[in-house]
Amino acid sequence: MKKLLAVLLLLAVAFSVFACGTTKAVANFEVPEGGYDGSDVTITFYHTMGSNLSTVLAAYIEEFNKLYPNIHIEHTQVGSYDDVRNQISTEITADAQPNIAYCYPDHVALYNLSGKVVTLDNLIDSNLTVTRADGTTEILGLTDAQKDDFIEGYYNEGRQFGDGLMYTMPFSKSTEVLYYNKTFFDANGLSVPKTWEEMEALCAKILTINPNCIPLGYDSEANWFITMCEQYKSDYTSASGEHYLFDNATNKDFIKMFREWYQKGYITTQQLYGGYTSGLFVADTGINSYMSIGSSAGATHQRPTANADGSYPFEVGIATIPQVDESNKKVISQGPSVCIFNSDNPQEVVASWLFVKYLTTSVEFQAEFSMASGYVPVIKSVSENETYANFIASADGGNYISALSAKICLEQEEAYYTSPAFNGSSTARDQVGSLLVKCLSAEATDVNAMIDKAFKDAIDECEY
Repeated sequence: MKKLLAVLLLLAVAFSVFACGTTKAVANFEVPEGGYDGSDVTITFYHTMGSNLSTVLAAYIEEFNKLYPNIHIEHTQVGSYDDVRNQISTEITADAQPNIAYCYPDHVALYNLSGKVVTLDNLIDSNLTVTRADGTTEILGLTDAQKDDFIEGYYNEGRQFGDGLMYTMPFSKSTEVLYYNKTFFDANGLSVPKTWEEMEALCAKILTINPNCIPLGYDSEANWFITMCEQYKSDYTSASGEHYLFDNATNKDFIKMFREWYQKGYITTQQLYGGYTSGLFVADTGINSYMSIGSSAGATHQRPTANADGSYPFEVGIATIPQVDESNKKVISQGPSVCIFNSDNPQEVVASWLFVKYLTTSVEFQAEFSMASGYVPVIKSVSENETYANFIASADGGNYISALSAKICLEQEEAYYTSPAFNGSSTARDQVGSLLVKCLSAEATDVNAMIDKAFKDAIDECEY
């Protein structure tokens, strides 16, 4: 209800703006002539960090203030990502939003109804010199080396809004990976599947070994559908023109294929299972799974409870998710980015940018935050950090499973994709996830007709 009210308020603001014959559509932020002038400003930052991550952040705020003592950072933990979105959606109607916030692309698309998110292109490209408190200098924007250091898929997420402008910077990221019971695989001579075709054959073989199991669990139905669109190069959505494009023959074919898998007992999903499929993967009951596709940031939840002697019932392996075609590898990019909101005082915007730039380009911060959070860094040079290199070197399927997860994520950096972001993109996610569940589990004498109707209904819901 709070989210609905916030959206209605934003729509009211947008309507009143257009009704008056003017628009608040964001222009590319104009950097003040002198860049940052040393003004005494207070910057508010909304995020979802718990106490351990807030401690890491506070330490680096202290380091940042050695360089910029007049930029005061007040950071606030605001529940979940949805809580951040809902609070800002309410505050933005009264022009009381924070300066910086954790965000997902669909959050930014919602905020943009009122035109309050700053576009970052002029800040990124600025060559103005900024003098820091210790006498050293830096350019306000990003150097070519800093731009190139970002993992491309993470960085490009900021431009997925249909106009080619940069609205967000990547902060820390996760993706999906394939967790598998390495002990079971080794004992039975099984190979990790690289394609969905290999996955189908593997699931059938696992059922001959243990007829009471469900070989594979997939946590996010929406991610699964969208990833298959990317891997098949089929349409999903567009940020401009006609938004909802997923009702097509290719997508219906893979849904029909996965329905057959489900009917054969090869797979389950979070909604079909009734909980995260990691619970099935680590289960010590007679019915369990031997593979689980889930978030890379949740690696510790994919590890079974340790025995009394500290050993684990089985060793966990981690691999890239299967692909349709290994020449077109696609894996979803998730995890928080940050956006900057407009202010009547442009110095607040510039100061906010300096802080965002500091956190997203600092090798030390990115390394420490990754090790503490389970998320992966957004810049490649972190791998050269000695502490982080030692962390990755410790990777295993037991005590250091988070390091193993991060290692796999870094190895597949060229495969990451993000979906177009627009007001309604989150609805599309919800609908394709529900569509997949319905098509897999529905009783139907005419499967094709059932699938056709499910796709049509999902499109209708999106457009409604």
